[in-house]
Amino acid sequence: MSDTTSLAVGAIAPAFHLADQDANLLRLSEFKGRKVLIFFYPKADTPGCTTQACGMRDILGDIGDTAVLGISPDQPEKLKKFDAKHSLGFTLLSDPEHAVAEKYGVWGEKSMYGKKYMGIIRSAFLIDEKGKVEAAWPKISPKDTPKNLLMALSA
Repeated sequence: MSDTTSLAVGAIAPAFHLADQDANLLRLSEFKGRKVLIFFYPKADTPGCTTQACGMRDILGDIGDTAVLGISPDQPEKLKKFDAKHSLGFTLLSDPEHAVAEKYGVWGEKSMYGKKYMGIIRSAFLIDEKGKVEAAWPKISPKDTPKNLLMALSA
């Protein structure tokens, strides 16, 4: 269980090897030499996650060579349906055991209607070309993810 301490700017981004929406295994190291936005979201095709993913889709033409990776505990089949339904056009990764979410400090205690449970704390990280965290947005709102990325890239 994570202490929900999100990665700090300047930290080396933890490596991972996860299945994408087509069940192909992907490593973070495959993106060395280009920036990568990694955003963690709780569940595909729910209102907040759809807002966040569609917001990212809508700025893909404005972010140059920056890769976008969405990570959730959903299985690849569900991610594929989510991608197809909303024409997302970027990679979605399956982290059902939340191992990567824990490495990034985004798996933690949440509360809904007074009931506590463990889950994804919606967060985003901009990783630089050398694999270091350039910007981190813990507990980000779905609508702020694309705005924050655009501001960070233009800075």
